[in-house]
Amino acid sequence: MKGFILSLRSEFYKSRKTLGFWAAILLPVLIGLLVFMGFYANSAKMHGLPPAMLWLSFSGAIMGIMGTLLLPIFIIFITYSVNSVEHKADTWKTLFSLPIAKWSVYTAKYVYALFLVILCLMLLALFTIGYGNLLGMVKPELKFAGYHMELMLFQVYFKLFLSGLGILSIQFLLSLVWSDFLKPMGIGFVCTIAGVIMVNLNWDYDFWFPYASPMMALKSMLPHARHEHPKQMVIDIITNDVYVSLVVSAIVFIVGFYVVQRRSVK
Repeated sequence: MKGFILSLRSEFYKSRKTLGFWAAILLPVLIGLLVFMGFYANSAKMHGLPPAMLWLSFSGAIMGIMGTLLLPIFIIFITYSVNSVEHKADTWKTLFSLPIAKWSVYTAKYVYALFLVILCLMLLALFTIGYGNLLGMVKPELKFAGYHMELMLFQVYFKLFLSGLGILSIQFLLSLVWSDFLKPMGIGFVCTIAGVIMVNLNWDYDFWFPYASPMMALKSMLPHARHEHPKQMVIDIITNDVYVSLVVSAIVFIVGFYVVQRRSVK
């Protein structure tokens, strides 16, 4: 356990000044700000909307941007960023020669990538709430203060997080195997586009494809938002696509350790 904590702390110090770390913070800020500006400029069109529908429109715009394409791309970038430090400095052998169990080193890197994804989604939920309330203050005619959907937002982002775990494990393994950015990025991008196509075509077995899970998670929730009052909505977190994402994540995580263990002794 001590080796794991030391390795995790080391990951933070190595990446705290990298673009990967700051992307987890800046991405939620920029997405929320862009949607805020769009709603501010078009506030006259939403004067008559009840508070609940205002929140659904505002948060749905942010979730739509993140869930359809940005979350998989962000995960691809983060997983490569975590491992690129060792690739660029060619320090894998040095890292595994330290008196720390290889399992601790590998798990610490994975958990740190996991932390960055959690940080990004948590901040996205917080900035969604913050920007929505700010919009209600600068545009009093928009009655954002008349409704609270904080719990629902955190449930939605938690489901998005679970749906992205399969992608995280796969991309983490690819970024370990290949030192260049183009191969894991290319495979991840093609798989993401394939997942989007599968979901849009309503393919019956799209839930088996991990790269389709974030969009499926979003699609399973947003249609209800258009036809139901938020108080009547129930966020079903554990669905088939989430099950597949969790199972794929666990299997690929274990496979990745054995791949790294064999590679480290070369």
